Amino acid sequence: MRLDGKTAVVTGGGQGIGAAVVRALADAGASVVVSGRTLSKLEQIAEELRAEGRNVWAAGCDVSDPASILRLAAVAKEKLGPVDILVNNAGIAHSAPIARTSLDDWEKMMRINATGAFLCLQAFLPDMLERKWGRIVNVASMAGLMGMPYIIAYTASKHALVGLTRAAAAEVGKHGVTVNAVCPGYVETPMTEATNWSLSSGSGRL
Repeated sequence: MRLDGKTAVVTGGGQGIGAAVVRALADAGASVVVSGRTLSKLEQIAEELRAEGRNVWAAGCDVSDPASILRLAAVAKEKLGPVDILVNNAGIAHSAPIARTSLDDWEKMMRINATGAFLCLQAFLPDMLERKWGRIVNVASMAGLMGMPYIIAYTASKHALVGLTRAAAAEVGKHGVTVNAVCPGYVETPMTEATNWSLSSGSGRL
């Protein structure tokens, strides 16, 4: 499938799944803004893809900060015009037994993995609804579909993201905007490696 003429924003695009999504979208012809917290990684990806003739731009964004998301939306509109595709990939992981999972750990998981996607939805959805076309993909996890030990905060946050996806899809699908979630299993990425190290070391923290 070609995406020539379409525009896309990918959060958490500096590495792992997010970086692969950016390349796939760009290879399919979409113009892309890749966002994340580490601007140097984003710029490297954008420069590499532009050197291959792709239209890719970097923009820093912390999805736990509402103001940062609004800035991302403004940059994306400046670089690309109205955004057609939003991939909510930004996320973090944490592993620990229940007794060693702090309230701060819990709230951080929810704020980044679920609330961040909600805020991005609010920022980018209005233009999609106005044009009656849009595609939103939330990167959840198999942990969003089942219970798993030692990752209680992560599991709850991904369940929240799946629920957000279902509710948003039911609300906006009739207006030409689709909202879907993908729920990967374990993928060899820096975040997965850090989480596995956390469990094996007994630290319970990334």
